[in-house]
Amino acid sequence: MPAHHNAAAYVDAYLRVAGLHKVPQNGPLFGTFNRKGQLTSRQMSRFDVFEMIKRRARQAELSASVCCHTFRATGITAYLANGGSLENAQAIAAHESLRTTKLYDRTANQISLEEVERIGI
Repeated sequence: MPAHHNAAAYVDAYLRVAGLHKVPQNGPLFGTFNRKGQLTSRQMSRFDVFEMIKRRARQAELSASVCCHTFRATGITAYLANGGSLENAQAIAAHESLRTTKLYDRTANQISLEEVERIGI
């Protein structure tokens, strides 16, 4: 699966800042940090990722329900809203079933200005 050019740029920037772009790496792409704020060679677990997202959501004063699936739903919805096909969204998300991909589609939740203007005031 190709990477979006913005995602590639962010990963490249992370690798530069983390000092991982200079040497061949056999360890994880995203490691944990120790108590001194130094990057370790320990791979992030699913729990680490979940806790990081929850922490960042709290700091940004976002809903407590924000999780990894929020990003998946946002990506699928944005892709479909920009004219992407449900079948390609399924492939990008690596879903076995189209039904699963439809669960993440939030395009039906969006109300356009045109719809709001139908209200006769």
